[in-house]
Amino acid sequence: MQQLVITGASGQLARRVAELVLESCPAERLVLVTRTPDALAHFARRGVGVRFGDFAQPESLPAAFAGGTRMLLVSATDLERRTEQHAAAIAAAAQAGVAHVIYTSGLSPAPPNPAAVAPSHYATEQRLQASGLRWTILRNSLYAEFQAVEARRAAESGVLVHNRGEGRVAYVSREDCAAAAAAVLLGEGHEGAIYDITGPEAFGAAELAALYEELTGKTIEVVDLDDGAFVERLVGDAADDDHLKYGAELVASFGRSIREGFMASCTDAVARLAGRPARTLRETLAAALR
Repeated sequence: MQQLVITGASGQLARRVAELVLESCPAERLVLVTRTPDALAHFARRGVGVRFGDFAQPESLPAAFAGGTRMLLVSATDLERRTEQHAAAIAAAAQAGVAHVIYTSGLSPAPPNPAAVAPSHYATEQRLQASGLRWTILRNSLYAEFQAVEARRAAESGVLVHNRGEGRVAYVSREDCAAAAAAVLLGEGHEGAIYDITGPEAFGAAELAALYEELTGKTIEVVDLDDGAFVERLVGDAADDDHLKYGAELVASFGRSIREGFMASCTDAVARLAGRPARTLRETLAAALR
């Protein structure tokens, strides 16, 4: 009997994958690995295995993964350390006897993609492909839910400020990322596959502004800035706030990646894997903005 392992299980994506897996999988076949087991007590009460495992404590991982045959490795959040953390997780999976690892990556992570998340995704993909384990890579597009923040800000200010240029993105809902991951975790025939998990329609800045106007009833002007001016606009008067500047530069790196075409993929992978159409950005934003 296959034992399924999900890492980062207290996070929103992993929790939703777990719920979807349990719709067609006995609870005793599922193991959730997390730094905060108490946060998953409701899963434990349903008979799911909940184990402590911390990527920052690699010695905790072999026991956490023990008995697993297939594992969803949800990418960690610490961009500065996650390359080594993911490498440790892959090594621990091999040590524990896991045969197949599924990794949640990002679109087009190979150099020279300038997105701040790309180097660690690329390094992890390379490590996984060289590990000797069976593998599947899910390259998730940017989350549609995150656009709600931009939509509200644009509606309040009357301006959509961006550094995307003419670039386009097929924003994907977290629900669709979870559905695709659950399908691969439960299914067969995905070894050695790389899937771009995207929404069904790509949007540029003008189309985004039009959608934001439709959903909020506000008039929105589009202002396209270069990277430096965009960071300055985000930081504003708090130019001496290093944390804020880091966040602004992170956002700007995604804009540059979009502008240079690294986020342009638009596929039907969600429909093929989940067996239903992918959610549109309009659907996701309408729900989020309510």
